[in-house]
Formats: sequence, structure tokens, C-alpha cells
Amino acid sequence: MPARILEGTKIASDIRSEVAAEVKTMTAAGVRPGLAVILVGHNPASEIYVRGKVKACEEAGVYSEQHTPPETATTAELLALVEDLNRRDEIDGILVQLPLPPHVDSKRILMAVDPAKDVDGFHPVNVGFLSTQRPGLVPCTPAGIIEILKRSNIPIAGQEAVVVGRSDIVGKPAAMLLLNANATVTVCHSKTHDLPGVCRRADILIAAIGRAGMITRDFVKPGATVIDVGMNKVTDAAEFQRLFGGGWAGKSASNARREETFRSKGSTLAGDVHPEVAEVAGALTLVPGGVGPLTIAMLMYNTVKAAKLRRGSRVPELSRV
Repeated sequence: MPARILEGTKIASDIRSEVAAEVKTMTAAGVRPGLAVILVGHNPASEIYVRGKVKACEEAGVYSEQHTPPETATTAELLALVEDLNRRDEIDGILVQLPLPPHVDSKRILMAVDPAKDVDGFHPVNVGFLSTQRPGLVPCTPAGIIEILKRSNIPIAGQEAVVVGRSDIVGKPAAMLLLNANATVTVCHSKTHDLPGVCRRADILIAAIGRAGMITRDFVKPGATVIDVGMNKVTDAAEFQRLFGGGWAGKSASNARREETFRSKGSTLAGDVHPEVAEVAGALTLVPGGVGPLTIAMLMYNTVKAAKLRRGSRVPELSRV
């Protein structure tokens, strides 16, 4: 039986609706959450991401403003901008869109953000809060992973979870959230011995390694839940065939659309999980339409959460991470 597909787009839509209702209530009480986004220079991919975040703010009723210093902005100038936003009470969240230009000290900029306004959840203070289970801001993608699991009624407590990838942005915080939810957690990386064997122990397998189709059916225990965090651009025809041209794929409408898109645009998005895993897994997220939509939904959630934590109100109940 093919894997149950976990609908990230639907879950993200539900969360965004909940956030919008929360914002409406807060605004009526005289407190409108505010998000400031800093976008340095003209990176086309970053501009697309920021447009999506600004649009999400508009839809949720969150106040937003965009700061666009030139590519030539210095570390000192960006620090001054961050410090100004830190001081402004109507700004609850500050998001620094990465990557920053090479001449800028990115770590200094990120460290300068007030932890109470760190809606990305990257500041060491928030990392510490997460590891000690104190109220704080959690990185958006890992928080979204937990929402997918909980809202899809997939048990976490007592399960064996394997996270492939140890990045500070996804792998480590995802492992900590799973551990906090009483899973038994293994974190894998490039030096892990017998990676397929370790992955096959998992009841919940999180793939966040950044290599298209690396997780094949040999990595997956039958019936396991597989969460694919990868977003890899595939431009090579042979690679496309390896991922999407096998007999397992059949002639589904979605596969036909993907082939048509690849022929016309010369590229397609692929996750870290090979599509053949759908034949083995019990539940699976797809790329696109899986974890990706949750990231912006959880950014909106974090902005509301930051507003409530900063202003001394109750933390909203809409999420359980």
C-alpha cells in the first residue's frame, strides 16, 4: 500500500488561519504584532522568499516593514539598523534574510538581534531555552516538522527518531524538539557508520542532508514516517531520470506534470528522499508541498508568540511545540 501523504500545505493553511484569528483578537485589544525584515542587496532567491513573508504578514494582519540596505552596507551600518529595531516597541520580530554579502560579519549581525525578537530562533539564548525546555522562540522549519507530526496524529513519545543532518538551522533543533517530545533520537551525519542501517531503525525519519534523492527505500523501515526537508534544484536529465523515471513511478498525473515542467524549464525541485520511498513508508511528506509551507506559517506564529512573550501576555495555544 502506498504511503499516506502528509499534507503540509493544508496544515500550514490551518496554522495561518489560527494566527490570523489570534492577531485579530490582539489588534482589537490594541496590540498588533510587528515584523521587520532586513534584506541586503539584490539576491533574487532572497527577494522571492521575502516577498512570500511580507505577503503572509498581510494575510495574517501582522504589521510588517522591509529594510533594504544596499549591497555595499557595512557590518557597522547593519548593526546600527538592528539596534534601532531592537529599541522599537512596535517591532516584535526581526528577521535577517540570509545570505548576507561576503564582507559582512553575519554572525555579529545575528547575535545583535534581541533574543526576544529573534523569530528565526537562531540566537544562542533561544537555543538554550529550547534545550532546557523554557519558553522561547523555536526555529521555524523544525517547529513545522513537529506540527506536521502532531496534527497528523503520528505518535512521537516512545518512538525511535533518526535525523539525517546536523545543521544548526534544522537538524539539531529538530532533534531537540523530538527529544523534548519523548522520542529516542539519533542524529546522523557524513561520518555516521552504516547510515542506511541506522535509518532503518527509525519509526520517524527526518531527512535534512541537502542531497537530492539520497534517502532510498533501503534506508526506510516498512511503515515508518518519513519527513523530507530537502529542497534541491535538479537540472541534469540523468539525475531527473534517476529520481522520477523509474518503473515504480508509474504514469501518475503529478509525475507527468513534473516531466512537462522539467522539459519546459530545464529544472525541478527534489527532496532528499527518493520518491520510491512512497512504496515502503507508512507516511511521507512530498517536495514541494510538505515541510516548505510550514516554515512561513511558523514564522507568523513566532511573531505572534514574540509579541505575547514581550508584552507579558499568555503564550498562544495554537501550537504545541
